[in-house]
Amino acid sequence: MSRFDGYFLRQLLLLFGFFTLVLVGVFWITRSVGLFDRVISGGQSAMVFLEFTALTLPTLIRTVMPMAVFAAAVYATNRLSRESELTVMLATGSSPWKLARAVVLFGLITGLMMAAISVYLRPMAVAQLEQRQHEVSGDVTAQLLNEGEFLHPADGVTVYLGRIDLDGTLHDVFVSDRREADMPVTYSSKTAYLVRAENGINLVMLDGVALRFDAADKTLSSTRFQDAAYDITALTSGGAIYKRTLGAIPTAELVSDRDSIVEEENFRMGQLIEELHQRFSWIAICVAVALVGFSTLMLGGFSRFGLWPQILGAFTILIVLEGVRGLVSPIVIARPETWGLLYLPAILGTLVSCLFLAVAGRPLMTSWRRRSRSAEPSAA
Repeated sequence: MSRFDGYFLRQLLLLFGFFTLVLVGVFWITRSVGLFDRVISGGQSAMVFLEFTALTLPTLIRTVMPMAVFAAAVYATNRLSRESELTVMLATGSSPWKLARAVVLFGLITGLMMAAISVYLRPMAVAQLEQRQHEVSGDVTAQLLNEGEFLHPADGVTVYLGRIDLDGTLHDVFVSDRREADMPVTYSSKTAYLVRAENGINLVMLDGVALRFDAADKTLSSTRFQDAAYDITALTSGGAIYKRTLGAIPTAELVSDRDSIVEEENFRMGQLIEELHQRFSWIAICVAVALVGFSTLMLGGFSRFGLWPQILGAFTILIVLEGVRGLVSPIVIARPETWGLLYLPAILGTLVSCLFLAVAGRPLMTSWRRRSRSAEPSAA
């Protein structure tokens, strides 16, 4: 690798790091607002919010990394062209193919990063995130124990707690159960405790009263009690069975154990094939978008107005490739044997880049540009 290749590669990596940080920050702020509202309003602490945020980062980074790779390739190429560094290299005999070596190496480096994230880190993070969300959703404290609020953990059920001591004692408890429309019951007590038993979770109320209304007889009965147990297991989702999504399945399991996943977890084979090859196609797309960004800008000669037409063309190609990727996914899910279509965007991007580099390196094209520039003053 020549000194220019090393210089070009360093520029690409620095810009890639910058654009990744910017894009991750923008997307993180956008998504974290809703996540923060759901977590905090659900009675969880800020540490749970930070944990959930950290577990969503691999998915977020995988989403923005191809955009950061493309932006770094376009920006670095445009700057080198604007400062005439590429012009000097081309004038000394370097071909566009030779200048593309640093871009290819840059694409491979980012592809390896993407491989670590898409194949290993993201499935592990998604699995951990879903497990923690399941645990939090079954946390009775998060669902029911909020001071001074009327909570509705289930349809027809209202719970109010006046105060909660540090030792877990509940004060001024009110429970209204209207799930049986013809026999609604209302409990109120001075103190109560949550007690976990083998068969579920009970709210044990002390020194209270229970009011039961019989809609058929239009009668209201009142019962005072010293202690009464109210089963709240059905009001929590802690007993729900955890079912992982496709993104949480480890890549090694998708490769070697697809049949058992289909039988036990009711996924279709097409969904598993699409998820598996989608993870690897993200690696190839990093190389393709880097080449697209570089090769498209190599089509333009020196201009005082910059390479904006080529930049817009590169963005158009990127949008087309993203559209192709969205179109082929349903096809692969319906017909798993067509999994090769998932690599079509990367293949098309690479072929287009090779075509552009071939056009940019043609001697006839170079001489035509020189004749055009030399004819401009005489025509004036």
